[in-house]
Amino acid sequence: MRLGLLSLILTLEVWAQTATRSPGLANILNFEAEQKGQWPAGWGGGPAGTAFVDDKIVHAGRASARLERVAGSPGQFSTITIGFPVDFAGSSIQLKGFLRLEDVSGTVGLWLREDGDAGAVAFDNMQNRQLKGTLDWVEYTVNLPLEKEAKQLFFGFLMSGTGRAWVDDMQLLVDGKPVWEAPEAVRPKTVLDSDHEFDTGSGIVLKELSSVQVGNLALLGKVWGYVKYHHPQVTSGKRHLDYDLFRVLPAIVAAPDRTSAQAALAKWVDDIGPAGPCDRCAQLAEKDVHLRPDLDWISDTALLGAKLAVSLQAVHSRRTAGQQCYVSQMPGVLNPKFEHESDYKNVKIPDAGFQLLALYRFWNIIAYWFPDRDVIGENWDKVLAESIPKIALAGTQDFYQLEMMALIARVHDTHANLWSSLSIRPPAGNCRIPVEVRFIENRPLVTGYLNESAREGSLKKGDVVTSIDGVAVTSLLERWLPYYAASNRVTQLRDVARSMLNGACGKAVVSVEREGKVVDVAADRVPSAGLTIASTHDLRGDTFRKLSPEVAYLKLSSVKLPEAARYIDDAAGSKGLIIDIRNYPSAFMVFALGSRLVASETEFVRFTFGDLSNPGAFHWGQPLTLKPETPHHTGKVVILVDEVSQSQAEYTTMAFRIAPGAKVVGSTTAGADGNVSTIPLPGGLSSMISGIGVFYPDKRPTQRVGIIPDVEVRPTISGIRAGRDEVLETAVRQILGPDVPAEQIEKIAKP
Repeated sequence: MRLGLLSLILTLEVWAQTATRSPGLANILNFEAEQKGQWPAGWGGGPAGTAFVDDKIVHAGRASARLERVAGSPGQFSTITIGFPVDFAGSSIQLKGFLRLEDVSGTVGLWLREDGDAGAVAFDNMQNRQLKGTLDWVEYTVNLPLEKEAKQLFFGFLMSGTGRAWVDDMQLLVDGKPVWEAPEAVRPKTVLDSDHEFDTGSGIVLKELSSVQVGNLALLGKVWGYVKYHHPQVTSGKRHLDYDLFRVLPAIVAAPDRTSAQAALAKWVDDIGPAGPCDRCAQLAEKDVHLRPDLDWISDTALLGAKLAVSLQAVHSRRTAGQQCYVSQMPGVLNPKFEHESDYKNVKIPDAGFQLLALYRFWNIIAYWFPDRDVIGENWDKVLAESIPKIALAGTQDFYQLEMMALIARVHDTHANLWSSLSIRPPAGNCRIPVEVRFIENRPLVTGYLNESAREGSLKKGDVVTSIDGVAVTSLLERWLPYYAASNRVTQLRDVARSMLNGACGKAVVSVEREGKVVDVAADRVPSAGLTIASTHDLRGDTFRKLSPEVAYLKLSSVKLPEAARYIDDAAGSKGLIIDIRNYPSAFMVFALGSRLVASETEFVRFTFGDLSNPGAFHWGQPLTLKPETPHHTGKVVILVDEVSQSQAEYTTMAFRIAPGAKVVGSTTAGADGNVSTIPLPGGLSSMISGIGVFYPDKRPTQRVGIIPDVEVRPTISGIRAGRDEVLETAVRQILGPDVPAEQIEKIAKP
């Protein structure tokens, strides 16, 4: 999932106009409702000044809706949005509408999203269709299965970039009929619907914590998570375990020693109810086990006391096969889907109980459902104990979010950020100095400009930033890096570079190294809205081109899936094809393009999957293969990667590098592959993790390791200053050979 898309998923609900699914909705969808202003009647959305009713350009009837953006328009996208409860039944939802485009530089599309208690449970848009440019009226459709967890529906029309786009004659269908004709939903009640004791707060107040209390709370966190994923009374959905936590917490906080806490926990487990006997008792299948559950501690009587240890072992032996309440697996992919996990967005923070719940929930998800827990590089039990006072005693919403951010960063997974709260990650601020920064040779280098006025500003391409507002960059990094979740150091620095010039609007003083001297320059921080931070290092311009008669070039940031065969045809006659994945692919090209690079069926990847019957266990899947298709590329293949190559980009690289003689050129990638799983957290927060393990067919890992290039080459400060693309130059050299003069190579690869 693209992070821009994730941001959209988390944002759109705020802008939704509440509607009802009555027949009157038809006039809102086709813009024939009475219009009383510029904004389309019945719709929410934003930002203001970018959406309009249009009575001149329509598909049919009296009016359409128009999105219009120019350089400097606020935000990264504009949308019109409607939402209402999913109080109807059916198997599928379809949103249809006629679209018209005029000089759109970004993307345009319909979108459709279903929300459950924990946030988005299904989402579809037209991002992969890369609809842009100019287009007359054409009808488009997005579809979703109606998920059983869905409680709210949001949908609308979206545009990014600049230009104008129209929508008209929209329809919202359930099983092919208008949504207002769908039958009423009958939802079975669960304990989550009936237990409301702590809806307005946990009642837990903590001012300080002793070392004994921290140790006891750490034990509670482990036992609570174990019970959550193993006890049949919980896995069958008969206990509201979040609220059960608040019922036992006072006894644990009040316990004067470990023995008292053990006794309180033993009583709590007994009070949950009997664990068995089970009709289908779970067993761990030993075949193809990659990771075994880490459960030796449930037999540790020194840690638990004899009574609690016996109870937990009984729960383990009587767990029900395949039964979970708080987690399932996504169909087909099998990454975890965290169900019935409320984000408690209406709870007022600070609330020590809900803050501990956030810590326990996330910590146990990592312990039982994170496929790469063996390469975290941290003592996870120690992380729990160290995090308890920081998170439980956080006295404001911001401090709570920052401490959760620091916890999540210790997983060392580039996917696992506190995505709902990046605006408070340091350095925070709604403005920034409008230049691009990238760490080159481990130093922050100005590499470009974010608007035209910056070209005339005081910071110049090639400047090395040494301090900001009088504070050395080395000191700032020490302060900031604990809040930057990433699989490896280069990816941390990538993300710091994108935000290190953030701050309050107004003047800033930046010290830079320029022409061998350190100079102080004054710079203006301007509103970040309207600035687009560079997220690719590929060539600007056309998706496919011939750099020379012998060298073809294809960048994946703007590829289109139906064009895969044409790209290969266009590369015919060249000595080699450079595939630039220093970006995030705009379309899923693994099979459509990869199959045209291999000469025979070849394995390229295998995955590991969690085990619902045995939380903490992960099993190997069978390798996936690419099968050859025509047209077939017969020349050399060189694949370019660096620190912006992440997730789908890494997976795509794994597939393409199996082409005969293919070479990967560049530097280590972001080290976070695999489908992501969203984690809602109390206070309306949201995180994610990499949800499946991704390995080479011979079981070599990719998590944290990234894609290791065959030919390592990194940009240099001198190369950036000279306007060269040294990675691309090396790729051209791989195709043309060692005897071609350097001047010719540099000319071919000139950005």
